[in-house]
Amino acid sequence: MHVDQTTQLRSWQQAGLLAGGFVVLLWVLEIVDVVSGNQLDEYGVRPRTDEGLVGVVLAPVLHFGWDHLVGNTVPVLVLGFLALVSGLARGLLATAVIWVVAGLGVWLFAGDGSIHLGASSLIFGWIAYLVVRGFLTGHPMEILVGVAVFLLYGSTLLGVLPGQPGISWQGHLFGALGGLLAARLLSVARGSQRRATAAGWTHGG
Repeated sequence: MHVDQTTQLRSWQQAGLLAGGFVVLLWVLEIVDVVSGNQLDEYGVRPRTDEGLVGVVLAPVLHFGWDHLVGNTVPVLVLGFLALVSGLARGLLATAVIWVVAGLGVWLFAGDGSIHLGASSLIFGWIAYLVVRGFLTGHPMEILVGVAVFLLYGSTLLGVLPGQPGISWQGHLFGALGGLLAARLLSVARGSQRRATAAGWTHGG
């Protein structure tokens, strides 16, 4: 098998294992939550409280029951895989940016006395990241992926609007903003790396 084909196959396998492993983690934590009497739900983002900062780290891996988790499982698998398959390091960095921006955004701006948790902040972030990324990098395959994601999940982005009881539209909104920021930052970094590589070839260095 050609070296490039082998590398591509390995990237697909690694992305699939990471996305699948993350989903397994979500299900294991929900089992623990149910067994403990839903005590893990207390570790969501609690706006503008010291203990609520813990939720910035933990909220995306916790859910309010099985229906909440089931609804997020397939999008996490699909979108997480797509974010990782074109480059694990880049996909993980994008996820980290989304994770932090979503968590801090909710902590700063959501309503007092509320608790926010669930992987939907990552889902909205991945959608925004994947849709915008290709148009910033100009990579044909990434543009194609972005168009496909928009066709499949574009209507989901309406969830950034307020007005749905029991839904953390703030998490959706700041997750999407985190995805846009990640796409911008990583496309700039990628462009700089390409220019540096080209300059190295040009100058024989």
